[in-house]
Amino acid sequence: MGILSRASYVIRSKLNALLNRAEDPTETLDYSYEQMRDELQDVKQGIADLTTQKKRLEIQKRKLEENVEKHNRQAREAVQQDRDDLARKALEKKKSKMAQIEELEGQIADLNHTQEQLVEKKNTLQGRIEEFRTKKETMKARYEAAEASSRVSEAMTGVGDEMEDVSRSIERAEERTEEMEARAEAMDELQDSGAFEDALSDKDDIDRELDSLSTDSEVDAELETLKGELGKGTETADTGSESTDAEIDAELDEIETEIDGADLEAELEDDIDVGDDVDVDVDADVELEESEAEADADERRN
Repeated sequence: MGILSRASYVIRSKLNALLNRAEDPTETLDYSYEQMRDELQDVKQGIADLTTQKKRLEIQKRKLEENVEKHNRQAREAVQQDRDDLARKALEKKKSKMAQIEELEGQIADLNHTQEQLVEKKNTLQGRIEEFRTKKETMKARYEAAEASSRVSEAMTGVGDEMEDVSRSIERAEERTEEMEARAEAMDELQDSGAFEDALSDKDDIDRELDSLSTDSEVDAELETLKGELGKGTETADTGSESTDAEIDAELDEIETEIDGADLEAELEDDIDVGDDVDVDVDADVELEESEAEADADERRN
């Protein structure tokens, strides 16, 4: 096989594949049906033309028959007038017209036979067209049902072209979202670690660390001043530094409770010294209140 033959074969195969992909069975069936209807219309037109031609021959035959009768009368009149020559001419014309009539009768007979054949073919073709029309509609319904079923199956399984595009879009969106989430977490981590400088601040890492140490020193100095005012030693400070915030709150509540109990006891002793008519049950009430205060303190510690 030569190069040109191979190229021609490849081109024809490509065109055939392209036509197969572009071909729609429903459109092909409709087109075939229209072609058959056109053929039927051509047959009907041929029958009409044939019938018209036959009618013309029949009209011409009738005119010739009228001429035959005319020439026959002329021959009789000529014989009656002893004009044999005129009678001979009339009979010759009569004979010529009769020959033409016989020829027309043969043509008319042929046209009738052809017309009958065309009418029979027309009826056969019309029946085939009606049969093809029914089959065409059935095939179209089956094809459309199969196409719809195929689209539904492709949509459910996700193997169709459109569903494949949707799946790819979802995958790209998920990848993009994961990338943005990872980027946001990385930015937060870098921000917390101080790797990024504050765009609105002119301080660097050293300035921020010095500020933090300065703040801690100020807090320690204020704490030592407060301890000096309360008369607490460094030991308490060392122990307190190891305590948690909850333990410190509990100890502060206990101190406040003890202070309130001491104030209450002092007030009660003053009342006993001043009045002689104070009930003996005051001491019991004081002890009860102290026990309740201790219980409240224990609950706060817990």
